[in-house]
Amino acid sequence: MIDFAWPWLFLLLPLPWLCRRWLPPHAPSRALRLPHRDLSSLLAQSPRGSAMLRGRGLLWTLMWCCLLAAAARPQWIGPPQPLERSGRGVMLAVDMSGSMSLRDMQLGDVPVSRFGAVRAIVGDFIDRRAGDQVGLILFGTRAYLVTPLTYDLDAVRAQLRDVAVGLAGRNTAIGDAIAVAVRRLRKLPGDDRVLVLLTDGVNNAGSIAPMDAARIAKKAGVRIYTIGIGAVDNGPLDLFGNPMGGQGLDEDALRSIAEMTGGKFYRATDTRELAQAYRAIDALEPTLKGNLMRRPREPLYPWPLAAALLLALLGWSGPSWRREATT
Repeated sequence: MIDFAWPWLFLLLPLPWLCRRWLPPHAPSRALRLPHRDLSSLLAQSPRGSAMLRGRGLLWTLMWCCLLAAAARPQWIGPPQPLERSGRGVMLAVDMSGSMSLRDMQLGDVPVSRFGAVRAIVGDFIDRRAGDQVGLILFGTRAYLVTPLTYDLDAVRAQLRDVAVGLAGRNTAIGDAIAVAVRRLRKLPGDDRVLVLLTDGVNNAGSIAPMDAARIAKKAGVRIYTIGIGAVDNGPLDLFGNPMGGQGLDEDALRSIAEMTGGKFYRATDTRELAQAYRAIDALEPTLKGNLMRRPREPLYPWPLAAALLLALLGWSGPSWRREATT
């Protein structure tokens, strides 16, 4: 059915008539002033002129009605549809330090960087979170909330796709990332609060220690799943002094954070293990189906607005009534 969001705007329908009736007429300039009678009276003398005046008045009346109809925001309301909402909040915290640019991962037999593999696999994990609120935190030297908790999964995926390694700094602030996530998740009602934290390094920046942040998360009822990414072989340091192998990963700290909050730690040395980690988290945190209903709404205002513009063009570009009156 068709509904109007602001139907009270139709109270303005008689506004032009009231203005014409009660406002004083505009005095024409001396150069255009007729000595005895105005242009409207001249037109009214002939049947053709009178018909033109009535047509012109009808044209502007229809245009005014169409403008009000568009301003009242007409919309088509469809039949009720089930709306799946779990009430769960899932915050993704992704390490963006310099070592995430190391190309020690394989994706379809093609060497990719650690972040390249994360971006591809986390995107699939986000697709599976239909019904959950999902947010995104990127952390390096500092932790930044990029996408607040939202049901718009496309927005979260787009933000993850458009960022670059090093955007948040070259170091790793794991504790700050946990604190930012807890600050957002604790506002949700209920106990379904989940943080998935992925890193390839050790905490070497930030203002709060990871274990202190984990204690705060436990009190807030936030479960933390940690994923350590990167190859296990020890290699040379890169240009920024970060280990090119897995020696920089603090597995004990990540495991302790997960166990303290009721989560689990996963080690991913390649894309296969990384995908398995996210599939395992998806199985542990299934999407709950709600029983809410919603009615889809489709805006219809472009149609009356287009009709008003068309009527205005007809009134201005059609046969000039002024030119007809002078003949």
